[in-house]
Amino acid sequence: MSSPSADPALPAASLDAALRPTEWEEYVGQQQVKANVQIALEAAKKRGGMPEHLLFYGPPGVGKTTLAHLIALTLGAPLKSTSGVAVERAADLAAILTNLDPGTVLFIDEIHRLPRKLEELLYPALESGHLDIVLGKGPSARTVELALPPFTLVGATTRIADLSGPLRSRFGGGTYQLDFYTSQDLRDIIRRSAKLLGIVMPEEVVEMVAARSRATPRVANSLVKRMRDYSEVKEAPLSAALAEEASALFGIDALGLTKDDRRYLDTLRESFRGGPAGIRALASALHEEPETLEHVYEPYLLRLAFIERSPQGRLLTSKGRGYLSGETLL
Repeated sequence: MSSPSADPALPAASLDAALRPTEWEEYVGQQQVKANVQIALEAAKKRGGMPEHLLFYGPPGVGKTTLAHLIALTLGAPLKSTSGVAVERAADLAAILTNLDPGTVLFIDEIHRLPRKLEELLYPALESGHLDIVLGKGPSARTVELALPPFTLVGATTRIADLSGPLRSRFGGGTYQLDFYTSQDLRDIIRRSAKLLGIVMPEEVVEMVAARSRATPRVANSLVKRMRDYSEVKEAPLSAALAEEASALFGIDALGLTKDDRRYLDTLRESFRGGPAGIRALASALHEEPETLEHVYEPYLLRLAFIERSPQGRLLTSKGRGYLSGETLL
């Protein structure tokens, strides 16, 4: 059964949800991860229980949240979503866990943002299905063990190294890496999204959007929506010329790089002579946080081989210099 067409008048958040696949057949890419997860789900359904806890990691926008939704849909289970940054205290985590309905899929996005003490609170919850609550303080303090309803935790993170080893080991259902997408997979996603949005998108525009999508479905869908908006405002059908005009306005070039990416590369070349440049010095020159460079700018620049990370710092590669010099790199 295919997804219904999305209502283009929906708010942005609802529109994003409408474009999200609701069946495994609609989930493009990540074939090995998808196959492994489906086996785990089918095995759990045959046993009549919940699957073991699952952890997904990879760059932003490559489908981790969508996988959580598909897992819940496959199990016919309620989905409870939160994020690591939203769970600050033990009481917050205890309230979430003790109020779960039996058979819930609990999705914690950016799970690496959980405070380390809360990670430790999760250990018995994931391992034996109970929560240890400390009541009182000092010599009179006592620990109460609360039984939890059966649930499956699906964790997602862009920074797997920031999770402690003991927490990672509790994901008995597997830890799976989601990678960037191929051009063919992106084209399939773009065609599907355009169809759902009722957009007539020529194949040459599909190719252009795929090339500018930074190998990421979330970026691809965002560009599809922005191209639609531009076409509607200009009262002109989508064409290669119109897509080029829109891309220029958006500040996105043929490789999907933005003015901020180019500023990063320019700064590395001009201020640091191509490197090596320490991450903190580079971040200071760009007036950004080091974490922003590492997790927003650099993954795609590394994929394009425009920069390298060395023990001494960041280096601009010959391909990066060629890009800045205007060489054709497609």
